[in-house]
Amino acid sequence: MRKQWIPGFALLIIVALLSLLDMPSGEEFLADPNISGADTAWMLAATALVLLMTPGLSFFYGGMVSRKNVISTMLQSFICMGVITLVWVVGGFSLAFGDSIGGFIGDPRTFALFKGVGGATQADLAPTIPFVLFALFQMKFAIITPALITGSFAERVRFSSFILFIILFSIVVYSPLAHMTWHPDGFLRKWGVLDFAGGTVVHMSAGFAAIAAAIILGKRKNHGAAHKPANVPFVLLGTGLLWFGWFGFNAGSALGANGDAAMAFATTTVASAAAMLAWVFYDALMGRKISGLGASIGAVVGLVAITPAAGFVTIGQSVFIGVAGAIVSNIVVYYKNKTGIDDTLDVFPCHGVGGITGMILTGVFAKDVGLIYGDPTTFLRHMAAIFLVGGFTFGASYLLFKVTNFIIPMRVNEISEEVGLDISQHGESLSKSRTPEEIAEMMEKAS
Repeated sequence: MRKQWIPGFALLIIVALLSLLDMPSGEEFLADPNISGADTAWMLAATALVLLMTPGLSFFYGGMVSRKNVISTMLQSFICMGVITLVWVVGGFSLAFGDSIGGFIGDPRTFALFKGVGGATQADLAPTIPFVLFALFQMKFAIITPALITGSFAERVRFSSFILFIILFSIVVYSPLAHMTWHPDGFLRKWGVLDFAGGTVVHMSAGFAAIAAAIILGKRKNHGAAHKPANVPFVLLGTGLLWFGWFGFNAGSALGANGDAAMAFATTTVASAAAMLAWVFYDALMGRKISGLGASIGAVVGLVAITPAAGFVTIGQSVFIGVAGAIVSNIVVYYKNKTGIDDTLDVFPCHGVGGITGMILTGVFAKDVGLIYGDPTTFLRHMAAIFLVGGFTFGASYLLFKVTNFIIPMRVNEISEEVGLDISQHGESLSKSRTPEEIAEMMEKAS
């Protein structure tokens, strides 16, 4: 028996027993005349699309790492679907969308264990769809955010400590930030900050947490050496799944089958297309090969950059946002590689910087309130929000990594890193030539 897993298993059993207290009241099954069938159908589809993004991310990241770390990298994304789902049900949703405490966080008692989250509408948050559907839609955002961070510490993180970190991150960073940005009484929302689908809540938070992770865990042993991605077709597949799922991510954030959803759908695909081309053309201009890896990264950066602006800008403006996001992120990747920071899969340059670029340009182009309409207020508040969110997410994430590292050391030992996390952490291998006996022997050496 491995004693380090006893607390986690015990906690799961406690949650399972507490869930027995949730008895049906009958109200969940009453017809609500405010429910729109069209909005509900679209949001069911959008929620499924957003969930698809996490397996898509696992292929995207898994194809980029070395062959000995593919399974571990992919599993880190998949496990988020399990861990964060339960965290969200137990208290995460309450912290994000419960009764506001000072505009910074929700009351954890409001919707604990999804109490009061049923099939009826909720006037402030879900006026035309079942409230439970809104909660599940938001849950998918909570799932993918810590999954994005995994790219920063790929190939060297201990799996047990990773699970502890994502629980803490979801509670301490993600949920308060979601409350501040999207709750009607949230500080940033009432201040006038616009974030249509998660430029700050998802991408900036993941990006700044990634920098904190890279600093805390340090460089890989082979950092700086020529790196060969394990499977570029995996990266292309992951990009396709992310692009497809992102329609739910952005267009679904309209919370209905309406014109805002249609515009967000259009700006999302146009910005991504423009960014993909901008990335590969800029690579070619700089003397680098046009590659499947570059095209994939460019497309994803475009999706990131348009996320905060998707429902607030025109299709033409989305082209500019995609191109600008790709070029800026490409440049940051180049200069990041000249530093000693080992953000393995460039989470900060792509998601952090992409989110920042999107937030800045939302403040410039947002319909009626953007800088180009003669009102600097929204733009200046967006600039301030970038510093506030960046400072909060980096500082809190850095502290959480320190706490996690104190409880369970986050970095694997040198032998485990050399063997690869697939074998040392999970006892699995992509190599068909390895026998079970060889895998067991390598696990023994790494333990």
